[in-house]
Amino acid sequence: MSELSAAARRAVEAATVAGAGEAEAYVSRDSGREVRVHGGEVESLTAATQSGVGVRAWIGHRVGYAYGTDFSDAGVRAIAAQAAEAAAVADEDEFAAPPQPAFFEALPGLSDPSIGEWEAGRVAELALTVERTALEADERLVGVEAAVYADSDERIAIASSTGVAGEYEASSCYAYLQALAEGGGARETGLGFGLARGPRGLDPVAIGREGAERALQMIGAEKPESRSCPVVFDETVAASFAGLIGGGLGAKAVQRGRSPFAGRIGEEVASSAFALHDDGRDPDGPASAPFDAEGVPRRRTALIEDGRLRSYLFDTYSANREGTQSTGSAARAGYRSLPSVATSNLVIAPGALSFEQLLAEAGEGVYVNDVAGLHSGVNPVTGVFSVGASGRMIRGGALAEPVREFTVAGELVAMLGAVSAAGVTPRWVPFGGSVSTPPLLIAEMAISGS
Repeated sequence: MSELSAAARRAVEAATVAGAGEAEAYVSRDSGREVRVHGGEVESLTAATQSGVGVRAWIGHRVGYAYGTDFSDAGVRAIAAQAAEAAAVADEDEFAAPPQPAFFEALPGLSDPSIGEWEAGRVAELALTVERTALEADERLVGVEAAVYADSDERIAIASSTGVAGEYEASSCYAYLQALAEGGGARETGLGFGLARGPRGLDPVAIGREGAERALQMIGAEKPESRSCPVVFDETVAASFAGLIGGGLGAKAVQRGRSPFAGRIGEEVASSAFALHDDGRDPDGPASAPFDAEGVPRRRTALIEDGRLRSYLFDTYSANREGTQSTGSAARAGYRSLPSVATSNLVIAPGALSFEQLLAEAGEGVYVNDVAGLHSGVNPVTGVFSVGASGRMIRGGALAEPVREFTVAGELVAMLGAVSAAGVTPRWVPFGGSVSTPPLLIAEMAISGS
């Protein structure tokens, strides 16, 4: 038994000794680094490791929570006693109950040893290569707002008095930059990024080139004319909308009446060209794990299939409220936080069209590759949104001049109903959570420009 699992077991035993009827301990150890470079030099390099244990204690239908970082016997006993004391004075809640144990399969391949093998100097050189590649792409590239590499290696252990027990390790890393291109009397920015389990899975040259190309493509951008027309979302924009939709499919939002999908299970909420799953066991998914933040097995959950709403996402508490079972959708921000409903990996099903075929299908429209203010620009109850955007015009089925400072407006369910095609090639995107999505063609949307 590892140190983390042993600490979890000790915390559970201590909580029951302190008076808890049932108890659960969540233990995490997270090591991470971040490198920021600017002007060919390392601007900052930080590294940190944090470990801690969070204990939930139940006395009947009252629940208490406490956390700390002391793994000694005395420290764990103190944390567990605080949780039991908090439960003793908490309000009764008929839905407060611990998760029951269930079998989960191991999920290998979640950790990449290159995170530990690559020393600080080597990952700093990766970030410098990202910046250098962008600046060398074209003389109109005049700078980089930010070039960043970051990684995380996390080990999680959980145990409960009901018999839940498990442990796993997962790693992730990313690099990105915002390139600056100058032309036409203005400066334009372009984002390039990459995700992987470890630094050896990143391609710094491709990341730098992507940022440079995106910035260069926006030189000379102007406002488009207002209209209703076909719109193609690139993967980053599709992922941002997917994150919003996933949030609206969490049972907590639904039960509070703060979701445009509330009360619509079985109803048609999208076109048949759009399918959405939450898959906590996708081998390539950055958020994959054998179990969720309560020890409930992760799984693949169909959210929208054949145009119909199939399920919401539940943790144990929201499932108890609904009289159903958890979908393995509990998440925590760390040992300091209680679990709550969240998406794992959102996966939009790819279609059959290449990017060029999507543009051809659009004919005359707009390609949107960036949106701003998405979360503040959406009504969480109705799903009505209006957000700033930039991208390229689509003319004759091909990309044309760049456009910016326009808004894209609509309503989430109506937008899903207007999805007419999905691209064939998906990409993992860290916007809106962890999302795998191809570009999407929306048959008609309202564009407000000049």
